[in-house]
Amino acid sequence: MAFVAVDVETANADWASICQIGLAVFNDDGVQETWTSLVNPEDYFDATNVSIHGITEADVEGRPAFPDLYPEISGRLSDTIVVHHMPFDRVALRRAARRYDLPGLDAQWIDSAKVARRTWDEYAHRGYGLANLAQALDIPLNHHDALSDAIASGTILCRAVQASGLGIGDWIARSRQPIAGPIARSGQPDGPLVGERVVFTGEMSIPRREAAELAAAAGCDVANSLSRSVTRVLPR
Repeated sequence: MAFVAVDVETANADWASICQIGLAVFNDDGVQETWTSLVNPEDYFDATNVSIHGITEADVEGRPAFPDLYPEISGRLSDTIVVHHMPFDRVALRRAARRYDLPGLDAQWIDSAKVARRTWDEYAHRGYGLANLAQALDIPLNHHDALSDAIASGTILCRAVQASGLGIGDWIARSRQPIAGPIARSGQPDGPLVGERVVFTGEMSIPRREAAELAAAAGCDVANSLSRSVTRVLPR
């Protein structure tokens, strides 16, 4: 399990106005390396943004602009798996590169919010913001500090891997699939598969609700999403 988590803050409503970036390198043992930098966005600072992250125009005076940092950013993110929470950070990096006519980042992207929504039922449709998940999962967070947000995003993915039993490669594919509608149900107590708890993922030849009814008739408890209690992931 190796990936880089990334987060950025911006100076104003223009997503290309990056004023801070944080990166955290993860492997099986957790965070292995971090890198962060303030960025001169060569743009104005909006009071709303400043009230969120606390970074001001004075803080970035004399700091490198995005093109100066891009070789470092590209070297760390290209040809790897990059984790972000919600689309903002990925889009901001793309727009900043486009603003300066820089090449795009060639990476595999995975949104930890999408992973969380598919791992824990209670966050499938609400409550999957970074701050709420960090609090619920007891992850330290100094919200809107780019490095702290990046570490929290990566940690959420690690917790989801542990909870679901799926690897990073599995989650890259699973996070792009729709969230199944509620199909949870209890199995028939006299079925031959009593004690099994199943979840359905990926493409199926029959509707999920029909598959859930068949599984329940056979005695399986059917879950909406992956968790430690799941004994079978179907189809395989």
